[in-house]
Amino acid sequence: MPSAFLPEEYLPIVIFMMIVIAFGLGTLAAGIIFRPKRPYREKLVPYESGNPPVGEPRYRFSVKFYIIAMLFVIFDVEAVFLYPWAIVFDKIGLFALVEMLLFIAVLVVGYVYAWKKEAFRWD
Repeated sequence: MPSAFLPEEYLPIVIFMMIVIAFGLGTLAAGIIFRPKRPYREKLVPYESGNPPVGEPRYRFSVKFYIIAMLFVIFDVEAVFLYPWAIVFDKIGLFALVEMLLFIAVLVVGYVYAWKKEAFRWD
């Protein structure tokens, strides 16, 4: 009973996964084997940007930086949700319009809250 362990429909997926894993490991192995290994003092510095590192590598960022970054991601995701809705707006009707207006209202409330808490101030 070979089909009791693995249904026949999954066999191509398993084969594909094995090929992908083999390709990934083979590519990593080829990189390790064939890449040039010529370490020198400048190359081994923590930041290989051409500039000498200045100060501590573990610099602490302000919490406001992370708040601004999260707000940017939230409003960027909002735009991602608005675009498909705008494309099919004429087909989805009044119910979807009300849903989108509620969605935008929630985002505006969040924006006003962040503004009142002075999250957008960069001091």
